[in-house]
Amino acid sequence: MALAAAASGFHLQSISLLPSPCLLSSNPSHLSHNGFPWRRRGGGAAGTVRCAKRTGKRRYPSEKKRLDRRHKELLRQAAPEEGSAGREAGYWRLSKLAVPARDDPGKDFTGVSPPLLQAIAKALKFPVSSMLPEEAFSVIRKSFDARKILKEPQFIYTVDVDVKKLLDMEPRTWDFIARLEPKLGTIEYMSDEKIASDLVSMLNVEKQDSDDGLGLDDIVNNGSLCSPRKKPRVAVVGSGPSGLFASLVLAELGAQVTLLERGQPVEQRGRDIGALAVRRILNLESNFCFGEGGAGTWSDGKLVTRIGRNTDGVQAVMKTFVHFGAPPNILVDGKPHLGTDKLVPLLQNFRHHLKELGVTIRFNTRVDDLVVEDEQVKGVVVSDTRLQLDSPNQTLSFDAVVLAVGHSARDTYSMLLRHNIAMNPKSFAVGLRIEHPQELINDIQYSELAAEVHKGRGRIPVADYKIVKSVGEENADLPEQNRSCYSFCMCPGGQVVLTSTNPSELCINGMSFSRRASKWANSAFVATVSSHDFKSFESHGSLAGVEFQREFERRAAIMGGGNFVVPAQRVTDFLSNRLAGATIPPSSYRLGVRPAKLHELFPSHITEALQQSILMIDDEMPGFVTSEALLHDKNKLPVANFTKYQYI
Repeated sequence: MALAAAASGFHLQSISLLPSPCLLSSNPSHLSHNGFPWRRRGGGAAGTVRCAKRTGKRRYPSEKKRLDRRHKELLRQAAPEEGSAGREAGYWRLSKLAVPARDDPGKDFTGVSPPLLQAIAKALKFPVSSMLPEEAFSVIRKSFDARKILKEPQFIYTVDVDVKKLLDMEPRTWDFIARLEPKLGTIEYMSDEKIASDLVSMLNVEKQDSDDGLGLDDIVNNGSLCSPRKKPRVAVVGSGPSGLFASLVLAELGAQVTLLERGQPVEQRGRDIGALAVRRILNLESNFCFGEGGAGTWSDGKLVTRIGRNTDGVQAVMKTFVHFGAPPNILVDGKPHLGTDKLVPLLQNFRHHLKELGVTIRFNTRVDDLVVEDEQVKGVVVSDTRLQLDSPNQTLSFDAVVLAVGHSARDTYSMLLRHNIAMNPKSFAVGLRIEHPQELINDIQYSELAAEVHKGRGRIPVADYKIVKSVGEENADLPEQNRSCYSFCMCPGGQVVLTSTNPSELCINGMSFSRRASKWANSAFVATVSSHDFKSFESHGSLAGVEFQREFERRAAIMGGGNFVVPAQRVTDFLSNRLAGATIPPSSYRLGVRPAKLHELFPSHITEALQQSILMIDDEMPGFVTSEALLHDKNKLPVANFTKYQYI
């Protein structure tokens, strides 16, 4: 699932699902090739679980030297004998080009402006920027930096230089190109082989170049799932990003794909979410977590990855979104964001393309069990979520099953445990969602530039923040008390939304529409927890962490008084361990908030960690702690799975 893994390496807050789709194969040849067998606790192999490789970034002491060697090798290959003449073919990537905010056309401009040409000329050491042709340069990334350590806020660019085009249009730049040398992080040479387009176009080219017309060798274990003359039948469970991209790749390369989704297509799902937000009617299978597009279709649309935002693989995925209707500026934005209003038509286009490829899409179809025969996975057992609970199940046969079920499909985790798949508890995080007036965050982050935000329509982007703090490091004898407290899923100009999938449990998330024009800013603020924290749930075995989370979701529902009302508390009161008065600031949460003692929700050591870190944040961002700031409980974690498969 190499290409599916590239997609799932993203944390798509808008469509968040399993970060690593798992392929369960029925073919025993995997056991002797490159598959990973999962074992019953009694011993014998029962099937194969292959999970997409995790793509978290690692840093090693030798990384800088390795990258330097790679850059120099590319240069050597480009011109092995001809000096630097080979540089006429290829591209130079210039990073960290700074343009003062006062000189830049603004956040919505993604072209090459005269101030940017000056920054490019400085990097090339070319004396006259006005002589450089704009057509030779393409903006790859643009972000905004307003850190206080800078003399003034600035836009930061990454630009690709098309050497051939540059030399054709301005030959006098040759001497400067010839003297360029790679410099880690700022100047990089790339060969002439740039990524063609989106995944759809790439896979079509691969199909045309493939000898057998399938091109599935790298996807399904060198064709061992079935005869080369027979298309493999693959079930993809879940229609979030992992499931959608897995279906796309497999179908484009010739597999017979069935996409199974327990929820509704986006058209009906929108009506179900409306019923929840207005009339408090929760559809257990079609809500903010379940349905086409996954947990984030109605939850913001951030496109976040830590695997290299300008790499070919990431750009291929981004271009695929554009192919299906996303705005082209996501290819350039330093913090690309779609917004729910852009996601709905995008998903409709994605679905239409999958159907044209022959993918069978079954909505309202929940996978309740695996079919295991002779200790091999042969298919799945499904039920129609629109029917009564006692309705008959249906058995479907497949050659392979891809699980991309998401962080809220706890019933699937329990089902896997019943099959004795070895799983280990995984550390994750718990906490609150903090909300401020957006104008306050603008003022804190931008000072005098705050007036140019204009609710997302100005030159300057709506202000956000990203914070990480460590507490308890002084307790060397108690490593379990060391915690990282951090913000994530920061939603500038956004709102707080309900993401419960059970009426007796309460959890929330944040979202923004594409323009980010709301008067509120909200963000998750959480503290890490590990097996030390949920020892009291050890009776639940590998799912102790899941039960730990459920416990606090139930407590939150009780504190809110039921009916999806969210318990909330002023930040100043939370820090003082008190509940002062019966009124609290207004909230963007539409189903109502209720004053509550959130400082009594979590164990004291978690609460104290959150309190300490909030005070540390206020030292960096004076004004962050204010009576206008409101804490809500409980944030819906985008941690994809609270257990992980044990590779054997």
